[in-house]
Amino acid sequence: MDQMMLFLQRIGPDFWQGTLITIRLTLVALTLGAALGLPTALARVYGGKWLSRLAVAYIEIFRGTPLLVQLFVVYYGLPDVGLTLSRFAAAYITLGLNSGAYQAEYFRGAIQAIGAGQMTAARAIGMSKIKAIRYIILPQALRLALPAWSNEAISMVKYTAIVFLIAVPDLMTKAKILSSRYFNPIPVYATVALVYIFLVLIATLIMRTVERRMQTPGLELEVERH
Repeated sequence: MDQMMLFLQRIGPDFWQGTLITIRLTLVALTLGAALGLPTALARVYGGKWLSRLAVAYIEIFRGTPLLVQLFVVYYGLPDVGLTLSRFAAAYITLGLNSGAYQAEYFRGAIQAIGAGQMTAARAIGMSKIKAIRYIILPQALRLALPAWSNEAISMVKYTAIVFLIAVPDLMTKAKILSSRYFNPIPVYATVALVYIFLVLIATLIMRTVERRMQTPGLELEVERH
């Protein structure tokens, strides 16, 4: 038992560094994903034929291909066309693009769940389409999308592990290095599993807190029935 505690103390600093990088990857990916996902959802719902088709193409490409393939194309494939990215840049871009495709669908579903009558009423009182989307549709849709979006936030913590394949020094990469250095993989990977569980639990608690605070008592979203 004492030897195990000494071993964990020895590998602790490396795990801490890897955990911080995993958290940073998660936050950057979710931010980029939201920045891409919301405009993509709006383009798909309100953008007309061509913008909608472009939005669908982006969504289907990144939801329909493995994340590993996307990562390798960005990191190993882009240099063939003259664009070389650092490991971190490739990881951020790949995770962000992938997350954006999924987030676009969460936002699209929430937007389309708002009754069409609300847009009609907003236009009837003189609001432009853009203002109606901004002030009437989006505030409700974002609240409605939050439970599904929270699943993306929780899953992204685990998705970041794939970047160890391009040697980004995240938690999984640190575990691989430490396992090879000390020839003691079981406690190393067991510790990694516990750290990921802890991060997921923290993310879950944060998202539940946000959901509770974003709820509007007495306000029920009108769902259009077809």
